[in-house]
Amino acid sequence: MAKGNYIRGTTKADIPKAKLNKENLQKFGKLLSYIKPYRGKFIAGFFFLVMASLTQLAFPAFLKALLDATQGHYNAIIPKQFRSLMYVGLGAMCIQLIGAVVSFFRVTFFVQVSERSVADIRRDTFFKLITLDMNFFANRRVGELNSRISTDLSQIQSAITSTFAEMIRQTIIIIGSITFLVILSPKLTSVLLLTVPVLIISAKYFGRFIRKLSRDTQDKLAESATIVEETLQGISNVKAFVNEAYEAKRYVAVIKDVVKLSIKGSKFSGLFSSFITFVMFGSIFCMIWYGATLIATPGSGFDFPALLGFILYAAFVAAAMGSLPELYANVQKAIGASERVLEILEEKGEDISIHESENVIKQKINGNLAFNNVKFHYPSRNEVEVLKDISFEAKAGQKVAIVGPSGSGKSTTAALILQFYHPQSGELMFDGKPASAYDLTDIRNQVAVVPQDVMLFGGTIRENIAYGKLSATEDEIIRAAKQANAHEFVSGFPEGYATIVGERGVKLSGGQRQRIAIARALLKNPAILILDEATSSLDSESERLVQEALEVLMKNRTSIIIAHRLSTIREADQIIVLEKGEIIERGNHDELVKNEGGLYKYLSSLQYVAEAP
Repeated sequence: MAKGNYIRGTTKADIPKAKLNKENLQKFGKLLSYIKPYRGKFIAGFFFLVMASLTQLAFPAFLKALLDATQGHYNAIIPKQFRSLMYVGLGAMCIQLIGAVVSFFRVTFFVQVSERSVADIRRDTFFKLITLDMNFFANRRVGELNSRISTDLSQIQSAITSTFAEMIRQTIIIIGSITFLVILSPKLTSVLLLTVPVLIISAKYFGRFIRKLSRDTQDKLAESATIVEETLQGISNVKAFVNEAYEAKRYVAVIKDVVKLSIKGSKFSGLFSSFITFVMFGSIFCMIWYGATLIATPGSGFDFPALLGFILYAAFVAAAMGSLPELYANVQKAIGASERVLEILEEKGEDISIHESENVIKQKINGNLAFNNVKFHYPSRNEVEVLKDISFEAKAGQKVAIVGPSGSGKSTTAALILQFYHPQSGELMFDGKPASAYDLTDIRNQVAVVPQDVMLFGGTIRENIAYGKLSATEDEIIRAAKQANAHEFVSGFPEGYATIVGERGVKLSGGQRQRIAIARALLKNPAILILDEATSSLDSESERLVQEALEVLMKNRTSIIIAHRLSTIREADQIIVLEKGEIIERGNHDELVKNEGGLYKYLSSLQYVAEAP
């Protein structure tokens, strides 16, 4: 449900700006290592970048040469036969044409490198995500993780594609322009460079304040995104409780805060920009004023073409320096984004290969399962012991039911069998050997689960059933569907097995989703089956159909049945009664109902009264 206050996590969905220190640059360098396979094109792109910058720097020099040529003044390094106005003009056009060509190759090569290297980072990040343990996902939101693959990597891609290239280009322009300025007039250059310390100091302190406002705005934007995500995920509850107005009010309140912070940030950014503009162009005006004075002074050796060239180079310096703060901020964002991506890439994942051929079953499990003195608490809740010294055994082919009040540890037991988590003490045994003696994929390949809340993928019914065995043929899929009592309703759809089930299977009823999940488990043909309250939320007819399918599914395999409805487990070989993480009773149905003071007898009598007409 979307209702409730937003709680800011330690990790945000925004992109923080990181400081440019040695440690952060080293972290970002780890991601830049993805450029290595494409270093040939990267070096070529860098070469064309330098060439493009130099051709841009040549423009004021050629303009000055053209004006000098009109007055008969020629540069001594130009051969006499090429000193005419026409040759100077043609030379300028050729240089600019070369500049256009190298700019094309610069952009093309950098884009190719960034697209391919970031695609590699996306691939590895996704591969790492899907092989991380369940505890990682228990402490993070899906929207946040999706943001790392999309928003964060887009920021890194932007940095590789344009930000770094632009910083290098602007640095070359600044250095080259200042060099030409010194050659044209050291006195005027000193006037211009006096403003640099003022700009650096003001940018440092003013930029820090603007960054704080930016972070606050990003926090609010992340909060608004969370509201949207939670509201849409819980849209059925929102509508059922007629809370559209509440959610709208909550969203608008956050959006107003975003607007306030954005406007405040824009005011200070505008003030800073105005200050920079005043200092830079004020100094340029003073420089022109001083240059005009030199022209008017006889014997100064300074003329109008030199002043015009000086002005253009000064404008290059001003424009380049004006773009550096934004480029610097983008670099900070890219480094901040890289930190978040590296958090995932450096996580220790489960021992699972993303290559299907490497996940074949190496050790077969017959179905014998035992819990030996298992104690367990979730890593994020060390103070709450969920299972306390649990011991029981299920022999191959047996049906073992686990019952008890909510929160007693039933589903946790299933999670341990699937090796989603590992006990802090004690051990699980498969066929008399500890779970650690098997590859993780061996266990999960031979254990199937049918949960209470079945999550189907948004594709077709065929794809969802085949998820139990990706290599299954059409005949195998149909056979599994028939055994699961699903073939009849699937055939009733106009598109049959090609019917799209919608996100999370929303287009199917609960009973239909359950039968698809059973067909999927049948196709997997597991040695151990876990039924986690598989019929608890179904109507009587759906429950009958699902129960029939479950009987087929449980035949000749070890079945761990977690149930609230005790009527579904009367035929179990053994019933384990849990309360507050401890086994307080065990036996079959007939034995347990004879214990007048037992919890099972109490729960059974409650359900009998509830189900009585």
